[in-house]
Parts: sequence; C-alpha cells; structure tokens
Amino acid sequence: MFRGHGSDVSSPDRRRWLALLVLCAGVLMIILDGTIVTVAQPAIQHDLGFTDTGLSWVMNAYQIPFAGLLLLAGRLGDLLGRKRVYLAGLALFAAASALCGLAGSAGMLIAARFVQGAGGALVSAVALGMIVTLFPDPAERGRAIGVFSFVGAAGASLGMVLGGVLTQLLNWHWIFLVNLPIALAAGLPAVRLLDREAGQGLREGADALGAVLVTAGLMLGVYTIVGTGSHGWGSAHTLGFGAAALVLLAGFLLRQARAARPLLPLRLFRSRATSGANLVQLLMIAAMFGFQVLIALHLQEVLGWSPARTGFGMLPTGLAIGAVSLGLSARLIRTLGTYRVLLVGIGMLVLSLAYLTRMPQHASYPVDVLPALLLIAGGGLAMPALAGLAMRDATPADSGVASGLFNTSQTVASALGVAVLGTLAAGRAAHSRAAGHPAARALADGHRLAFGVAAVLLALAFAAAAVLLRERRAAAAEPVALAA
Repeated sequence: MFRGHGSDVSSPDRRRWLALLVLCAGVLMIILDGTIVTVAQPAIQHDLGFTDTGLSWVMNAYQIPFAGLLLLAGRLGDLLGRKRVYLAGLALFAAASALCGLAGSAGMLIAARFVQGAGGALVSAVALGMIVTLFPDPAERGRAIGVFSFVGAAGASLGMVLGGVLTQLLNWHWIFLVNLPIALAAGLPAVRLLDREAGQGLREGADALGAVLVTAGLMLGVYTIVGTGSHGWGSAHTLGFGAAALVLLAGFLLRQARAARPLLPLRLFRSRATSGANLVQLLMIAAMFGFQVLIALHLQEVLGWSPARTGFGMLPTGLAIGAVSLGLSARLIRTLGTYRVLLVGIGMLVLSLAYLTRMPQHASYPVDVLPALLLIAGGGLAMPALAGLAMRDATPADSGVASGLFNTSQTVASALGVAVLGTLAAGRAAHSRAAGHPAARALADGHRLAFGVAAVLLALAFAAAAVLLRERRAAAAEPVALAA
C-alpha cells in the first residue's frame, strides 16, 4: 500500500503514517467543501441571481452524485486499485473546484458542483478501505481511525470558519479555489507514498446492471429527499420519485442476491458489526448533520450573527471532537472496548441536543449554546468506534465496497436529516408566525422542535447500538480485527 523513494520515507512505519496523512488531506478537502458552502450561500445567491428554490441546488447538485456514486466508486477501488481511484477523484474534484471558482452563472456553478460530487465520491469511497489495509494491527488501526475522525471533525468546523472569512474578506469564489492547493498537497505525495494496486480486474466483479440500478436508485432517492423542501413530503412528486427510487434499490438487492460477481456482496450484511454500525450511523448522522445546519441558521437568523462570527462560534465543536478523536478515543477503546466507548459517545450527543431544546430566543452563547457544542465531543468517541465496527469484518478484497457502504449511509443520512429536521423546523415556525409571534421567536420555536427530534433520533441510535453491537466479553477490549 505504501512505498518510499529516498531516505526521508525509508522507514516502513513512517511511510504508513505519512500515507495516512496524505489520505486524510484528500478527505479534508472533501469535508471542507461540505460545510464551507453553507455560510456563503447568501452571497452566492446575490451574485448569481439564484431564486430561493434554485439556491438549494448549490448543495443538491453536489449531494446527488456524491451519494449515488459512493458504492460504485468503492467497488471500482477493489477492482481497479484504490490508489488509481483515489488519484482520479482528487484530479476530478480539483478541476471541478476551479470551474466552481470561475463560475459566472448559476448554470455553470450547478454543473461544476455535480462534477465535484462525482470526484468527492471517488476519494471518499476508497479512503477508509486504504486506511484499514495500511494498519492491520488493531491497536494501530484504532489510532489511525481516530486521526481520520479528527480530520472529519476539524474539516467540518474549519469549513464553517473559512466559508465565513473568505466570503467576507474576499468573495465566495475563493471558497472553491482554496481546494486547489489542498488537492496538490494530497495528490503529489500520494503518487510516491501509495503503491499502485493491480486490483482484481473488471472481469472479476463488473456488475454493469447492478451499478446502473444502485447509482440511479441512490441518486433518485437523494433527489427525492432534498426536493421535499419545495414539494412537501406528501406531494405526487415526492411519492412518485420516492417509489421509483425504492423500486430501483429493490431491484439492485435482487440483482446482488443472484449475480455471480455482485457489486455489493450481501454477505457483508451477515456481519452484525457491519449492519449494526451502518444503521446506528444512519440515525446518528441524520440527527447531527441536521443539527449542524440548523444551529448555523439559528446563530445568524435568530441571534443576528455574521457569517464569520457564526463560523468561529461553531469552532468549539470541531475542537472538542478533534481533541477526543485524535488520541483519547483510541486509548479508551483499548481500555474499555469499542461497545462501551460508542455508548458513552452517543449518550453525550443525546445530552447535547436535549440541552438545546431549552434555548431561549435571546440566548446567551456561553450559557445556552456553548455547553451543547462541547458535549458534541461525544462524536469524537462515537465515529471512530462506528468506523472500526463497520470495517471490522471486511476482507481485503471487500474493504473498498465496505468503505463505500459506510460513506453511502452517512451521505444519505445527512440529506435525510436536513430534509426532515428542516421541514419540521419550518412547519413549527410557520405555525408560530400564524399565532402572531415575531419572526425571530417563530424561528427559535422551529429550531427547538428540530433539536428535540434530533435528540430522539440519537436516543434511537443509542438503543440500536446497545442491542445490535454488544460485544462478547473476550473481544470487548479490542477495537477492530480484520477478517482473514
């Protein structure tokens, strides 16, 4: 998986950790892009003349191909070689970022965002599988996944800060152009540090029909979810496209059960760890991603904060998660076991969202917001544990598709969380305005309801983890173990 040229990377152990940093740099670029756009949307709307409905496609045009291609990209990594797929994804993402930064029209930006989503899927789908292969030792893998989770948390928070600062000091174009130096920093060392894997070859696992079914089904499903804000959950548009997506995904599962070389081997779901981890993540990410969007809106629309101040206000979340995931999570997993650490992490998240349900309209940041943001550190415990469990039983031949599956459930959950919690918040706010309350009070009412529902989703995640992921006593102290 790794190779050094010269004395600077002559130590195999050092090369592995340098390779980890290269992979994390690529993933950082993808995660940055997921949040950096959030606080810049008003400026993009004003500059390019987006309507309120059209503006949502700045995010949707990225999410749809990203979610739809993750499983296929993961399998392509297994078949063609993960390094090849990773580098292709970096190049595609960087080129699309340049087009986004140069976009002078709404149509050009949306088209470039679609290509960005495809490149992001290629990078994200194979990164975790490469880390698992780099670190077969359970203790080392726990530390490596902790670093990987830290990058995720840091990237999300840094994206909020950078988005606000770059938009205010320069302009929104720079939120995309900043990806170019990161792509170079990740891509050039990767050519040296990562070995070119031959892969199994397309003839060993090319399932063209399965690829078409799952890609179309996931894209259509995410399109349906993100469209609920405009069309409503009970509309003919939502029900029709939702039903079509379910038919396509059902057809994909039937195809995988019968195909000689399936795109997604259903044997992966025989692992209780894999199935349980993906289900728990679905509930947890739906709650947390919806929270991330809504708390940013609350700080700006209810408390009247600027984009830059909002980004810095969210920074304690990333710092808290990073401080926990970078070293503490791996040590706790070795001492207490993955199962206990996961439950503690999710429990902290439940308390965080429950705390936000009491937030008054004229909230004090140190008293009413900051404690909840610090409790989000539970994500720094929960995510490394979930990632380790999701990959624990994956064989080397299936690590790419297992990584793609984990990322797919995460992406679908984020779209679903924003759609569901955003719809609930908007509905409660509209009801509050109809009752004669001022706009800020109505928005605060809507956000409190959404935070409460998010807390319920996290409680369900806790229950699912407690039932499905309970470890045998003999294995409780080990974080993960790669299947032979």
